[in-house]
Amino acid sequence: MASEGGEDHRLPRIASAIRVIPDFPKPGIMFQDITTLLLDHEAFRDTIDMFVERYRDKRITVVAGIEARGFIFGPPIALAIGCKFVPMRKPKKLPGEVISEEYSLEYGTDIMEMHVGAVQPGDRALVIDDLIATGGTLSAAIRLLERVGAEVVECACVIELPELQGSQRLGGKPLFVLVKAAAA
Repeated sequence: MASEGGEDHRLPRIASAIRVIPDFPKPGIMFQDITTLLLDHEAFRDTIDMFVERYRDKRITVVAGIEARGFIFGPPIALAIGCKFVPMRKPKKLPGEVISEEYSLEYGTDIMEMHVGAVQPGDRALVIDDLIATGGTLSAAIRLLERVGAEVVECACVIELPELQGSQRLGGKPLFVLVKAAAA
């Protein structure tokens, strides 16, 4: 389950706290529902602790959380490792001046935005989301951060759907995941 090394004793609790909803939001999709993880305070704490333990000594200066579930995991990690949190949002959700990055979806495109000046050249960034599937959203976040001069140290997700090969779209950036799940 862990992306490297031996299995941590906390991973089974984390994995079992994630509910799988068949055929949601459409037939053939096995939706990985993290709301049940959030209801289990021990599994939620273990999740945050595992990320904090990994990033505490990596000189991260910014945790960039992808809307919306990256907003759940990112702030407690940022607080624990002593850095800022920057929300990466859908279009027209942030007030003030923003920088945008368009990215491809299965059918069509979307846009990700962050505040101008939130990330500085030389910042060392961790990008966090709940799940990586095709990698399009994480890839857009990486490009957006790199455009402003940040160094993306790693991407982190609670769940990976490895059969969709999203990690291959990250431009060689490392990916750390806690749980590998089946896409269908």
